[in-house]
Amino acid sequence: MDVNFDLTVIWAFIIAFGVFAYVVMDGFDLGIGILFPSFKVGEGRNRAMNSIAPVWDGNETWLVLGGGGLFAAFPLAYAIVLPATYPLIIAMLLGLVFRGVAFEFRWRDPAHRPFWDLAFSGGSFVAAMAQGMTLGAILQGIEVSNRAYAGSWWDWLTPYTLLTGLGVVAGYALLGATWLVWKLDGTPQAHAYKVAKRAAVATLVLLVAVSLYTPLLDEDYWTRWFEMPNVLFAAQVPLLTAILAFLLFRALAKRHEAAPFWFALGIFLLGMAGLGVSMWPYVVPGEVTIWDAAAPERSQIFMLVGVALTLPLILIYTGWAYWVFRGKVGHEGYH
Repeated sequence: MDVNFDLTVIWAFIIAFGVFAYVVMDGFDLGIGILFPSFKVGEGRNRAMNSIAPVWDGNETWLVLGGGGLFAAFPLAYAIVLPATYPLIIAMLLGLVFRGVAFEFRWRDPAHRPFWDLAFSGGSFVAAMAQGMTLGAILQGIEVSNRAYAGSWWDWLTPYTLLTGLGVVAGYALLGATWLVWKLDGTPQAHAYKVAKRAAVATLVLLVAVSLYTPLLDEDYWTRWFEMPNVLFAAQVPLLTAILAFLLFRALAKRHEAAPFWFALGIFLLGMAGLGVSMWPYVVPGEVTIWDAAAPERSQIFMLVGVALTLPLILIYTGWAYWVFRGKVGHEGYH
């Protein structure tokens, strides 16, 4: 039992790591797509897209790790969450397909470039919005009966999920803007500074709104955040978020280049910590814990061997790709 307990927790953290890695790497990628219409046609858009051209197609690796890991390590949770969010998952995948196709065809079909720009931006927005609404749908609760989803096709569509969706869109826009601050120079960089400040304000406003709304969804959430002694631990999350927000705005005001991106990532990391405070140890809040949903111990051990071999290789390859293409993006770019 102790071994199974440890393995289950390890797998929970592996999936959480995969999700955070996806947010880090595909988040600023999607954010650039969301901000794309605000950049001028020509140099601004071309250099913004070139800043992610060498690495964008490897970012979904982490989405596969998170989704595939959930299916393999917590099959019951997968079987409940997916039917509850099918429309959102389909919308996300279609958005990723459209933006991926647009990424390539934009350069090879200049006659229809405005259409591909729209597909790139629209696909990015839809994918980000769907991811945020999926998170909201899980947090607000999923109706379960006899270890299966018992709700309707539209249970995911509520004011709360719209709020979480917009929060993720704003957060990804912040990551995208701070990434461009780091990677660009000249007029495009000046524009990136401007939109980064706006995205930071929107992100923090929506983060506060979601944080105030979430404890009202369920008594357990309220207990974890506001009752003693839990509040002594939980209060550190908003406190640290406020400190990082101050550092972010100061870094933008002082025209720092790399620091704003790392502060924005720190805010996202604290957002995941807040999510953990709300949900732990449930994978389907109020219904299924990680131990209820876990695969058999033997399966977890078998998969853990595979992850132990492949995860370091993915990290090394990813780190190497970012190192090779470090520095500012020139006018000629990657394509």
